[in-house]
Amino acid sequence: EVQLQASGGGLVQAGGSLRLSCVASGFTFDDSVIGWFRQAPEKERERVACISASDGSAYYARSVKGRFTISSDNAKNTAYLQMNSLKPEDTAVYYCAAGDGCSYTLEDFGAWGQGTLVTVSS
Repeated sequence: EVQLQASGGGLVQAGGSLRLSCVASGFTFDDSVIGWFRQAPEKERERVACISASDGSAYYARSVKGRFTISSDNAKNTAYLQMNSLKPEDTAVYYCAAGDGCSYTLEDFGAWGQGTLVTVSS
C-alpha cells in the first residue's frame, strides 16, 4: 500500500522557520518525485516545491524560492521541506505527494499525504 505521512507543521511567528517531513512507503522512492503543495483557505492547491529523488533536481514556486529548500533522504524514504523566513501568507495546509515527474498538475501526483497545518502569525 502506497502511503505518505506528512508532519512538522505548527504555529510560528513571521520570520521563523519550520521543517516539514514526508515519510513514504509502498513504492520505489528512488524512482519517484516528491512534491510539496499547499492550500490556503478559499484558495486552490498549489505546488511550492518538487524534487526528483533519483538525481536531486529541485524546483520551486517563485513565491518561496530562496526561502524554502526541498531535500530527500533516500535511505529513509523521506523528503523534507525546510521553510525559512516564513510570512503570514505562507499559512496553509501543506501536503506531500508522489509522482513520476515534477508536474504542476495535481492529477499527475498519484499518492498524497494527509496534510500538515502551518500557521504563521504576524
